[in-house]
Formats: sequence, C-alpha cells, structure tokens
Amino acid sequence: MNSEMMEALHTIERDRGIPVEVMLEALANALVTAYKRMPGAAEEALVEIDIETGEIRVIAQELDEEGHVLKEWDDTPADFGRIAAQTAKQVILQRIREAERDMKYEEFAGREGQIVTGIVQQTDQRYTLLDLGRVEALLPQAEQVPGERYEHGARLKAYIVEVRKTAKGPQIVVSRTHPGLVKELFALEVPEIVDGVVEIKAIAREPGHRTKIAVTSHDPYVDPVGACVGGRGSRVRMVINELRGEKVDIVPYSEDPAEFVAKALAPAKVREVRIHPDTGVAEVIVPDFQLSLAIGKEGQNARLAARLTGWRVDIKSETQLAEEAAGSVEYAEGEWIRTDAGELVFQPAGGGEAISAAEAGYATPGTPPDEVELEAAVGLRRPDDEDAGVPGGADEEVPAAEEVAMHVAGPEDEVAAEATPPEETELEVAAGEADERAHEEGVGGLTA
Repeated sequence: MNSEMMEALHTIERDRGIPVEVMLEALANALVTAYKRMPGAAEEALVEIDIETGEIRVIAQELDEEGHVLKEWDDTPADFGRIAAQTAKQVILQRIREAERDMKYEEFAGREGQIVTGIVQQTDQRYTLLDLGRVEALLPQAEQVPGERYEHGARLKAYIVEVRKTAKGPQIVVSRTHPGLVKELFALEVPEIVDGVVEIKAIAREPGHRTKIAVTSHDPYVDPVGACVGGRGSRVRMVINELRGEKVDIVPYSEDPAEFVAKALAPAKVREVRIHPDTGVAEVIVPDFQLSLAIGKEGQNARLAARLTGWRVDIKSETQLAEEAAGSVEYAEGEWIRTDAGELVFQPAGGGEAISAAEAGYATPGTPPDEVELEAAVGLRRPDDEDAGVPGGADEEVPAAEEVAMHVAGPEDEVAAEATPPEETELEVAAGEADERAHEEGVGGLTA
C-alpha cells in the first residue's frame, strides 16, 4: 500500500462520505485475519497503517496469562504488500456498500408517518414495489385499497408505516389504507394545517369508500372546514383525486360530545343527541325521513361517526321514540293541533305549554289529522274524543306498531340494524276491517 492508495481513500471519503479512519480500521482488521492464515504467524498480532504514507506493518505480540504484552516484534511478511492490496480492495468495496446502506437507512429511519411519492415498478399478488429514487418501498397486499389497480410506471403517494434495517439494506413498508395518508394529504394541500392554525383532531376511514375527519381552528377568524375544502372545493378535490374517488366528509370538532356526535353524522340532520356517560352511549334522535341517511349504506355513516367520536351510537327515529313512550304519559283534556311549522302538538285545555307528539307518546308524530282513522285501523294510538283528549285512551292496550330500531356499536363493534315495516297485506286487512265496521254503522268505507 502506498500514497496513491491513500489518495484513493481520501477521494472515496469526499465522494461517498466514508471517513478514511473508518476504512483504515476495517482494512487493519482484515489484514490481521489474512496474516494469521499464513504459515508461522504469531497467535497475537496487530496491523499498523501510517495514515500519511500508507505504510503497513504487522506487529507480532507475546502475551502473558493476564493479557499483558511481554514482547513485540515486526513480523511483516515479505509479500504482504500484495496481500494488503487485494484485501484493501475487498474491504473498501464492502465498506462502501455498507455505508450506502446505512445512509439510506438513516435517510428514511425518522420518516415514519410521512408520505412519499414513488413509481410503480412491480406488482404481484403479494406486494407492489415503488421506486423512491435511491431505494424501493414495499406496499404489501394488506396495505392496498381493495379495488385499486397499480399500473407499471404510474406515480403513487403512500404513507410510511415502518422502516426496517436488513442485511441487504433498508426495507421501507408503505400503506395506502392508513388514516395517516389522508391527514398528510390534507397537510400538503392546506397551508393552515402546516402553520398550526387548523388542526385535524380525529380521522375515521374505510379505505376506498369513505373518510370522515374532524377539524378545529385555533384562530377565531379562520373557518376550519372552509380552509380544508378550499375555494370551490379545490383543496379537498385534490385529496379525493389522490384517493381515487374516495368520499371525504369534513366536520367541525366540538368539545361538547352531543354536538360532536351530531356533526359527525353529517350529511344527516339530527334532531337531538342524548349522552349517557355511564354506558358510553350517544342516543341519537333523527326525523323519520333522515333515518336511512344517518345510518348510511350498510351502516357506514353511523359506523364512521362512532369511530370518529369514540362514542357508541344508538340511532332512533322519532317514530320509534314515540312508540317507546306510548302508554307512559296521560294528559288532561285538550286537542291535537298542527303548528305553523307543520309539527303535530297536543295543546292541554285551559292553556299551558303545548306538548310535542314525541313527548306525548303519539305513535306517529307528524301524521295528518285526516289519517287518524287509518291509524286506528292498524292499531296505532290516536287522539280519542271519548277519552278527553288522551291519545288512544288511558286504559287501552296498544298493539306494537311499525318497529324501526337501529343500534350502532362503538369503533370495535359491528352495526346491527333491524327494520320491520308493516307489510302491505296487513294494512289492507286492517283497512278492510275498518270498512266492514263502517258499513255496519252506516258510515262510508275507508280506502287504504
């Protein structure tokens, strides 16, 4: 080894970033191993390399039982220069490869939770490889969105979930299903999130179908939902395009659990939310025509709302709530009237505050007065003049009407839905019975 070799090492240090001292240390250790393989080599030896001239010497040692050096001498073989040159080449190449792997690992080791853009290189049933430039990222099948196709050469954004250090270099595992992908995509499009003015408080996602995010603002003059949506929806549209059409609902976060649950069920309009802290249940009351919207397709909207808020959500329609209260409330004389807003209320005789249909236990609040006979025919409660304004009579046993029950479990449970609407034949039979009674009394028949 000579000065030219030392210049080469300094060049490698400048180009590759590997210190000369590190390469010389690795070379010295390799030369010691090569020396001990030679015939007549001492049991203990070390290699000294002059950092200025590149001169190499093998110093043999004699040690006592405690490891102290008793004797040292120069035992450099005559042809050790040739061995040193071959060993130096192998060691330097190995150190270069190791250093490059270490630098690649260090580049991505602290980037878990960030998104990267890669080019699809290879796809099979197990995983998809993304070229990130200096390294490749692994997108396992479990982290892929069902139904997404990754064409060769296409650019794709993914979320880094893990960086592993292996003998062949760093292995970067990325995901397309992680909720963090949505959060980071919004951070790219919404400067207010990067500045800390707008904060994403919670995310609930069903990859490929729908995502709900709850946002809040630390500036009273900044609307968090508007900031994320952008002018004419430009910002949220960019996120949706990257998610390949996945729907995104942006709702305002609230410290009030009832208000937060109500907002989380958007786009459904909620009439009332009752929080039960002891059981962790949020009982949600919605108008009848909003029930299916609140539940969502296969319970998706309600399920995402439960995950977003952390509350178990129990959704009930106004009809069901009224049925549950039926027979439990009695009132003095009065009459049922319809307000200017179209709501059916019970006005007690002699004044007093009007009572809503749901509070009064009326089975089908909002039913037009000219349909009360049909209600009676199918066994529903109704105002009865003979019982002094008490709906259906105080002592009358009321058959169960149409049952619509929806219970949405919390984030870890499944949604259970039961809906048993009355069959058309039941209504026809009930209407037929009403016609028959009317005919016997000499009153015109009822048409269902």
